[in-house]
Amino acid sequence: MPHRREVLLGLSASAAAGSSFAAPGGDPRVLTSFGPVVGITEQGIAVFRGLRYGADTARTRFARPRTPLPWRDAVRATEYGGASPQRGREPGQSEDCLFLNVWTPEARPGGDRPVMVYLHGGAYNTGSGSDALYEGIRLAARGDVVVVTVNHRLNAFGYLSLGRLMPEAFPDSGNAGQWDLVLALEWIRGNIRAFGGDPGRVMLFGQSGGGAKIATLMATPAAKGLFHAAATMSGQQVTASGPLNAQKRAEAFLARLGITPGDAAALLALPAERFIEALDTPDPVNPEHPLYFGPVLDERMLMRHPFWPDAPAQSSAIPMILGNTRDETRTLIGRREPELFDISWADLPAALARHMRTDIDPGAVVSAYRAAYPDRSPGEIFFDAATAARSWRGQVEEADARAKENGPTWVYRFDLPWAEENGRWGAPHTVDIGYAFLNLDKPGAMPGAADHVGRVADRLSGAFISLARTGDPNHSGLPLWPRYSLPARATMIFGAETSVLNDPRSMERELFSKVPFIQWGT
Repeated sequence: MPHRREVLLGLSASAAAGSSFAAPGGDPRVLTSFGPVVGITEQGIAVFRGLRYGADTARTRFARPRTPLPWRDAVRATEYGGASPQRGREPGQSEDCLFLNVWTPEARPGGDRPVMVYLHGGAYNTGSGSDALYEGIRLAARGDVVVVTVNHRLNAFGYLSLGRLMPEAFPDSGNAGQWDLVLALEWIRGNIRAFGGDPGRVMLFGQSGGGAKIATLMATPAAKGLFHAAATMSGQQVTASGPLNAQKRAEAFLARLGITPGDAAALLALPAERFIEALDTPDPVNPEHPLYFGPVLDERMLMRHPFWPDAPAQSSAIPMILGNTRDETRTLIGRREPELFDISWADLPAALARHMRTDIDPGAVVSAYRAAYPDRSPGEIFFDAATAARSWRGQVEEADARAKENGPTWVYRFDLPWAEENGRWGAPHTVDIGYAFLNLDKPGAMPGAADHVGRVADRLSGAFISLARTGDPNHSGLPLWPRYSLPARATMIFGAETSVLNDPRSMERELFSKVPFIQWGT
C-alpha cells in the first residue's frame, strides 16, 4: 500500500467511541468510532494523517463508498493515505484512497473548536488533500481551530456516469466522488468531537475544483446539515453535467477501453492503469478537449443544478464567502501559451474566441475593453477578458443568486500580485491558497511583496477563521466587510491595500451578462 500502517498492540477499542485513551508515550491518541488511532505532535499541534473514513474503493468501484471495518489495535496515523488514481505525479496513488487528515490544538473531547474542512482543487481530475500547501499546522494554531483535508475518488473513478448504461450495476457512478465527500463529512460529524472539534460548527472551504465540489454539496440533500459555513476560492458549479451528455462521455470512454456497454464484469476487472490511460479520450461534447468529469444531474444525489435557476434553498441560511483572483487566467492559459502576453491587436479577437468559453462576439469584447481601459495592452486585455468570461462569471452568478434569496454572503477579490518574474503573473489562479493556510513558504505558494504578505495572510485567514467560528468573516484586523447585496455588490479587495469596492469591474460584468452562462463541461 502507498501509506504505511504501524500497528500498536494491546490498545483496546472497547471503550466508548469518540474519546481519547491512555497509552505509553506522549503521542496524541484518539478512539474513533472505528478504532483507536495514534498521531504525532508537530509544533504544538496534534497531527493525524491518513485516517481512514471509508473502505477500499477497489472493492466498490463506481459504487457508493462503504464505511471501513472496525479495528481493535491502534493504528499509527503519521503518514498520508493514498490519493485517487490520476494523471500526473501525485504520490501514493491507489483506489484505496478514502483518507482524511486532522490538525488540532488538542486531541481530546471538550474543546468544541470550529472545524475547517478543506476540499482540494484539480477540476475533479487531480490532486489530493496531502499537498504541502494544505498543511494545517499554522492555521490550526493561529485560529485555535481543527483543520481537516480530504482525499476522494476523482476523474473516471469518481465521476464516470454509467447510470443510464448500466443502471442495475452502477446507478451512482456519476457522483461517486461526491458520495465520498458525504461519507467524509459523516465521519467528521461522528468523530471530530474526540479531536477537540465542534460537529455543529463545520466549515467547508476549497479552491477551484474544491470550491465547485462545495457548491455542488450545497444542493445535495444527502449533505444537508453536515456543514454550517462555506468559502469557495475561484471555484463555482452553477450547473452540473446533464445526464445525456454524461452518457455520451461514458460511451466514448467505454469505446476507448474496448468495453461493451453493459459489461459490468469487464469494467470491474480492468486494472486501474487502463482507466488512467483513457482519460485523454476526446470529449464528444467539446471534441477539442479531453473528457470532462464532474457532478451529474442523476436524480439520485443531485435532483437540481447547484446554482441554477436559483440558489439552493437547502443552503440559504449557510453563511458563505465567494472569492476569485484578479488575474485567474494568467497561469491557467499563460503558462501553456506564453506568447499571449505579447499578442497583437490583430490576433486578439481570434485568441479570445478560443479561450472565453462563452458565445459572444470577440470583436465587440475588444472594443468594449479598449474603450474602458485605453492604456491596457492587447495581452492585458486578453487575460482580463478571459478571466471575466470564463473564471469570474460563475462567481457572479452564484453571488447574485445568493443575494436574491438574502443568503448571508460575502465576496472578495484577491489582487496582491505574485512577486515571481516582477509580477508578470499578476494575482493568478491558486494565489490565495498560501495566504489562507499561512503557508507562503511551502512549495506551490505564490507570495507577493514582502512588505504586504504578512498583513494580507492575517486578514484573509482571519476572515475564514471568523466565518468558521461565528458565521461572519468580520474580525478586528479587517475593515468592515458588508454582506453582498444587489445592486451594490460590495466586494472586499485583498491587495496592497485592503478595502471594499462596490461592483468592481462593473463594465465587464455587464458586458458578459448579455449572454447566458453555461458552466464549462456541462
